[in-house]
Order: sequence, then C-alpha cells, then structure tokens
Amino acid sequence: MYTNTKLAKSIRLALMFGASATAMTGIASAQDADEAEEEATGERVERIQVTGSRLARTDMEESLPLTVIDRDAIDLSGEISVSDVIRNTTFNTAGSFRPQSGNAAGATATVSLRGLGSDRTLVLVDGRRLPKSPSTGSSQDLNIVPLAAVERIEILSTGASAIYGSDAVGGVINIITRTDFNGAQFRYGQSEISLPANGGDREEGSAVFGASSDTTRVLGGVSWNARDIIFHRDYSWVEPGGSAYGNNWLNYDAVNDAPAGGHNSIPPSAAACEATENFIFSNGACGFNFNATNANEAQTGNRGLFVKVDHEFNEDWAVMVSSSYSKSKYFGRYAPSLNDPFSVMNADSINNPTNPLSPNFQQSAVDGDGENYTGNRDLAYRHRFAALGDRDTYVDTHATDVMVAFEGRVGEVDLDFGLRRSTSKAYETGYNYLLRSAAANAINITQDEIDAGLALNPDFVFYDIGDPLGSRYEGNDAQMQNYQTLLNGMNVTTARVGKFETREWFGSAVFDVMDFGAGTIQAVVGAEYREEDYADQYDSLSEAGQVGGSSGNSAGGGRDVTAFYFETMLPITLDLEVSVAGRFDDYSDYGSDFSPQVSFRWQPMQELVVRGSWGQGFRAPTLDQITMQPSSGNPAMQDQATCYMLTGDIDCDVQVRQITQANSELESEKSDQFGVGVAYQPTDWLSVTFDYWDIAITNQISFFGIDTLLAREAAGDPIPPGVFIERDTSTDYSAFVDAGEPVNPIRMVYAGFANDGTYDISGMDFNARTNFDFGQWGALTQNLQVSYTTDISIDGGRNLVKDPGRPQHRTALSNTWSLGDYSVSWNMNVVGKQYNSVASAGDGVERTGNIGTWTTHDLQVNYNTPWNGVFTLGAQNLFEKVPQLGTSTAARGTRDYNFNLYHAYGRITYFRYTQSF
Repeated sequence: MYTNTKLAKSIRLALMFGASATAMTGIASAQDADEAEEEATGERVERIQVTGSRLARTDMEESLPLTVIDRDAIDLSGEISVSDVIRNTTFNTAGSFRPQSGNAAGATATVSLRGLGSDRTLVLVDGRRLPKSPSTGSSQDLNIVPLAAVERIEILSTGASAIYGSDAVGGVINIITRTDFNGAQFRYGQSEISLPANGGDREEGSAVFGASSDTTRVLGGVSWNARDIIFHRDYSWVEPGGSAYGNNWLNYDAVNDAPAGGHNSIPPSAAACEATENFIFSNGACGFNFNATNANEAQTGNRGLFVKVDHEFNEDWAVMVSSSYSKSKYFGRYAPSLNDPFSVMNADSINNPTNPLSPNFQQSAVDGDGENYTGNRDLAYRHRFAALGDRDTYVDTHATDVMVAFEGRVGEVDLDFGLRRSTSKAYETGYNYLLRSAAANAINITQDEIDAGLALNPDFVFYDIGDPLGSRYEGNDAQMQNYQTLLNGMNVTTARVGKFETREWFGSAVFDVMDFGAGTIQAVVGAEYREEDYADQYDSLSEAGQVGGSSGNSAGGGRDVTAFYFETMLPITLDLEVSVAGRFDDYSDYGSDFSPQVSFRWQPMQELVVRGSWGQGFRAPTLDQITMQPSSGNPAMQDQATCYMLTGDIDCDVQVRQITQANSELESEKSDQFGVGVAYQPTDWLSVTFDYWDIAITNQISFFGIDTLLAREAAGDPIPPGVFIERDTSTDYSAFVDAGEPVNPIRMVYAGFANDGTYDISGMDFNARTNFDFGQWGALTQNLQVSYTTDISIDGGRNLVKDPGRPQHRTALSNTWSLGDYSVSWNMNVVGKQYNSVASAGDGVERTGNIGTWTTHDLQVNYNTPWNGVFTLGAQNLFEKVPQLGTSTAARGTRDYNFNLYHAYGRITYFRYTQSF
C-alpha cells in the first residue's frame, strides 16, 4: 500500500480544514522534493481521490470545482442531521423538500443543488450511490445517513455523469464516513425553538468507538436524533383555513357530470355550521378550518448503527468491510378525510336539502334559481367527515447497507473491486381515512331504509350530514355505540409498504499508459453492474380508489444497469494537464446513454490555477415515474375565480382535486455542462476561487402539479401535453376577479411527469477564505461562499431568475475565532430577494411584490475542558427572523411561506456536550 509522505499528510490536513476546499496546494517545490525522495526510496507518494474523478492525485484544486464541509464545520453548524447541513449550503439555491404532513413523500428529506430537483442531485456515500427512498422511488432520502458516521461532505457543484452515471446533472454530494478514529467519543445535545411556543424541540446523541493496529482499523458507533411535531395552529399569524370541503351542497350538472354553481351551507345558519368543531361559516358556505388540525412540521427521528473494518493483508492488498443500519420514524397529522368532488347526493337521500323529509330541508334549495335547478333533485356535496378524526400517518423506514471492497496491486496496475447491497424499506400506516363506498351509502340513506331499520331495532342510527358527530344520540348509550359502529364502517386504516433494493458489483483498474509531454499518462477503466428493485404497495382499498383523503397509489418494477467507464489524464506540459472521461450506461427498461467529459487544469504560476470542463450527462426516467398508478390528492391553492365560486371572496385558500398518474412514454433527459474558473492564493492567509457554470437540460423530465401549472398559466409560459388545469367554461366570474386573472373556476387538475423542452441555467460561484494568526490574541478563520444565478430559461424564453421561489443568490459567511480552550463562531446565511408574482404584460412579463432578502445569524461558543470534554452553547437564527408572509401561492406553495427555502422556527437555542477518551 501507499506510504504516508509529508506531502500526503499536508494534503489530508488541507482536505479536513475549513468548510470549503479552496486553499491552493501551491507546493511545487515540496512536490519536487518528494518526487526526488520517491525516486530514492522506491516508495509511491500517497494520492487522495476526491469527488469528481476516479484518479487519485496530489493536487487539491482539480479541474472541477469541489467544496468540502469537514467535521469541524458540521459541528459548528449546530445541525443534527445530514440533510439540514447540506440544506444550508449556498448550492441549495431554491431550497429542498423536508419532512411534512399531508404528502405521500412526507417522511423523506432531500436536497436539490442549483434548484434543479433532488432527482438531478446524485448523493453518494463513500463514492457509492445512496439508495433511493421507497416512498418516492426517484429521490434519495438523507434521513437514513447517521450524522455521527460522517467525516466530511464533498460537494461537486457541476455535472459528472461521465464519472457516476445518471442523476449527476446538478452536481454530486459525496458523504465520506469516518475511517481513522482511535478511542471513544460520546455526545449528547438538546435544542428548542422559539416559534411557536409549543413543539419543535430536538435531541441528538452519538457514541463512536475506534481502534487500530499496524494492519487493521475498526470503527463503529451509534447515532440518534429526534424533533417534535409542530402544529400549524400554534403560530400567531395563522388564520383559519378555507376548505370548501366542510358541509356544503352544490347544484349538480347531469349533462357534464360535475358540480355547478356556488357552495351553499347544509346547516341552515352560521351558528348551526360552527356548532361542529373547526367548521366555519363564510358567505353562505360552511367550510372547514384545516389549519386548526394540520401539523405541517412532522415529527421525525433517526437511529443509526455503523461499523467499518479495514485490514491490510500485506503491502499490496487490503480489504474494507462496511455495514450500517438506520431506522427513521415519522408522524404527521392532517385534517379529517373528505369526499370526492364528484360525489352525488341522491334526490331521495335523507340528507338532501331538497328532500322535504330531510332534517336538513331548505326551501331555498327547492326554489333554486327558478329556471335550471329547482325542485327535489340530485345534488353535489362537499363534506368533511370530521367524526372520523384527524388523518394520522406513521412511517418507519429501515435501511441497511453492506459493502465489501478489495484494493490491491498486480504488477503496475492498481485494482479496486467489490460488491454492495443496500435495502431501504418503509412501513406506513394511516389512520382515520374514508371508505368512499360506505360513505356514499351513509350519505344516501333514504327515509324508507331508516324506517325499516327502526322496525328491526329501535336503537337504529343513521348519518345525518347536518349533525356529523351524532350529538342527537347523546344520552342513549346503545345509540351512541351503534353510531360509533356506523362511523367505524366508514373508517379505513391504510397500509403502505415500500422497498428499494440495490445490488451492485463494481471494479476498476488504474494504470500508467505511456510517457507523454511532461509526464506519464494515467488511466482508469472500470465497469459496474447494478440491479434495482422498487415496490411501493398500497393496500387493496387504496389501489381500488375506494379511500377518500389519501394520496398516492401503488408502483413498482425492476431494472438492470450495466456501465463501462474510462478516465485518463494527459500531462501536456509541467503546468497543463487535460483529463478525458466517458461512461456508457445501458438500462434494461428504456435504452442506453453515453456521457463524455473533457476538463483541464493549468497552473501558470505557483499561486494560480485556471480550470475548465465540458461534459454531457443524463437522467434516466425513474421506476416510480413509469410504473405509478393514478392517485388523487386535494392540494390547497389560490385562484380568484375558484375562490369566488366557493366563498364569494376572490382572496382565499381553497382545495381542489388533483389526479396524478404515470407516463410510460417518458424518455431520458440530456444535459450539457460547461464551466471555467480560477483558484488563487496570493498569500498564506488568503485564498479565493471563482467559477462560472452553465447547464442546459434538454427533453427535461418535470413534475407538473397545481402550483407549477398555475404559475405557468399566469405567466403565459408553455405547458407540455398531458398535464393541465381543467376549468369550468360554463361559469364566468369576469365581473368579480381582477383583470388578467382566469375567469373560470377550476374543476380538476391533471398532474404528472412530462418531457418539457430545454431548461437552461447559468451562474457563478465565489469563495474567499482567510486565516489570521494573532498570536496571544488567538486565531481567526473566515469563509465567504456566494452562489449567484445569472439566467434561467425554458426553451430560450425569458429569464426566470427572481421569479417566485427563485432567488438570484445565496450567501454564507462564517467567522471562527479561537483562543486557548475557547472558540466563538458566528455564521451569516443570506437568501436573496425574489418577486411575489409574475404576469403577462404585452410582449413580456411584469413582476410585482418584493420578497425581501432573508438574513439569519448563528452564534456558537465552545469550551474545551482539561478532561477532553467540549461544552457547546449556540443559537441559530439569533435575531428570530421570520419568513415573509402574505406572499402568493406561486411563491409559497401550499404553506404560509416557502417551506423548502425558509423555516419558521424562530431562534433555535441548543446545548451540546462531547466527551472524548
């Protein structure tokens, strides 16, 4: 094996120093000396392999831009999970998904580099793919990686499909686990949030053990973290939600088989409507306040166990065995179930307000409009089955990963080969969901059926939509018990079991090809074979579409992927080297792709490196996208015409039905990446890097849900075939909505994935790092990182930068001062401004409403004790910055603020103690 030279040690220290690996090696003289020593002793200089290349080299500043978050920077962040650490980086430009209630993927935590989506960000663990989440089938769940196992996180901020294959379009995140640790370390910490006053508290802990001999290293540990649920109602700014699925009837258009006209309360008055908890009366309609029950911030927790063993058989051969197990838990709560928007209440139903026999009879409903809708007739209805209780979802995810790899040398060839098996299973249970068929029977019970039931049993009960909680039966124990039995017959416990399993075999060979130019051509060739099996199995009632208020449906399938790759480095001159790489991936289910890459590194002087790269990449359609069965959901949104139809007010939050289904015709999307940059270290205390990057994605695979479709519709941007908003063209509210707004209310939303033309994005990254030694006054390190997006366009159209949810820049500044046993760290994080809405204006668009720059400050103080302990006190968001509220749906989605980009925890204060032995 390789020996540890002074150069190798200095490089390793540089790797583990600071949040960004921007310090120039700049040590040509040291390198010359070590090369001379190598020739004299016959020993090989140890090289470090970094993310973005399979060739190990001695220079940290390579031809591709790489940022390293080391263990110290992870600790200084105050975060308790890998996902939170990465989410706070500037490369997470537009935010990323985090665990939340009311979403089929609510238990997952992902990251999205450059705002390109989690499925265009490849996550590796020790250079191998992190398995995809069984809850999504397309994205990788960072919840399953225990933070205590992490030594550093390397972020390659450019595409690298030529090295790693599919998904490496926006960049690559390589989580490097600990390998060299001796002794034991224990850690425990707690934190609490200031907003809201209740919920959201956190806990973390870990224990790490390590031992080594001349030939063997063993490392293992356990890690856990947890955070409490946060109920949306506990925020002071939250107002009642306006779901029309409360207790309302609508006229039924038999010709179009759809509801027609506005909503009308079934309870005859505001008092009668609001007699049922969380029901609210507005503009003649009885709605439901879903904000009183929802917990947008779900409860999460993670426990992990990891073991790693390295053993050197001899000077040339070694084996590495790693194994990990993690269990993550999730609990989310959402509002009670609701009926399908096309549900019909029969004319003879005892619940029908036009039926004179109904306790809910309304003469005004019979009179109707005097022309089209009069008399006793079928009605549409929208009802919240609050008597069933809130929808509670529990998810347990179990992930195991085992890898055995060998490294060795045969002659002049370095070999690396092994096998790996990763399995992630998710078990989801949902309580208090609605059985549609039973609900339909309960709603459409007739007076004759009630009379027949009472004849057989004087304690017979029925569902009265005007008294859903059954208060009329209070005082009669038999009837109350029978009514609970009736409700139980409509109540469904859902089950969902997901699994994503990866089995892979890999091998590579590194060798010298020939002398060329100023040195020797190095090359690596390799192959990978990967089997992926995905299953997301819902219970039979959900599959049959019989469960109301659920989201998602079954999906599953398998594929084989065979890949061959090569990479070579050409030393053109002493100062210039060129690397060429390529990879061929063959998928058993859709076809093959080839990804080339060319990069260069030029060092005209000791202090300066100029670098650049061009490459092509791809993203394969994921198994869930091509196998998913149709699923329905009821997302909240803002649309003036729909709001007016439902509430009589153009400004409200309403829910609409959205159907999402697979697209078996999806093709892989392609990408072209280009980048050029410089790295400069003029002095020992200052180093800077600047990189320009450009990514063009053609035939892109995009998900189109209600928020995206509404934004595209408002701006006049193109919407691909197969996804659309269906509006009721027979109803026109042009006299009530603002100019330029759609005048027809939404009837249905058809969502899904589609190939969507060309997406171009470009920008710049800047990093500056300083390191000052003040002697007896301590030392100060500073790190400034800026990611600036210059252009985003679709099919060559307008620049989308500063559109809602697309800030132009993210900036992070860290400052750490240390003196003796004390250190103080102050971090500043900035999310740039954007606009609230975009609308067509002549030949262009007009942006209105400023969403200001969001700046937060973090403070941490550490004390190193004489007994190898560390006390840590800290506060994130020290000044309790709150996200801007009152923004548009396009800017904030279905929450009060952009849930992916900001948080509303207020000040997060924490304490942590670490003990080392």
